[in-house]
Amino acid sequence: MTTDKLRVLARVDLDCAKAQVAAQGHVTSTSVHGLYDVMKRANSLTAGMALELDMTQARIEPDAPEELQACSKSHHLPARVNPLQADYRLSNLARDTAAPLAAMATQAP
Repeated sequence: MTTDKLRVLARVDLDCAKAQVAAQGHVTSTSVHGLYDVMKRANSLTAGMALELDMTQARIEPDAPEELQACSKSHHLPARVNPLQADYRLSNLARDTAAPLAAMATQAP
């Protein structure tokens, strides 16, 4: 069963300063902003938090991973989300390195 709704689960380990944000459903260039908000909140819990964005169970539009990869490389969220440009230790997990939406649609059960 597929859905256009984005579902997000955040797991936080404050002792190890790690957080995982797992996305399921449909990640679009618009819905990715909701992921930014969750990552920003997780990062605010403790200094130097390592954030992992897991999109292995999501259908991803082609432009969404590009923006997320740019955030990972720059260690910053977009300025419109985080005007102070705090540092982020962000890594991305995606099926087939962010498989495009069209390719994933053919794999649906």
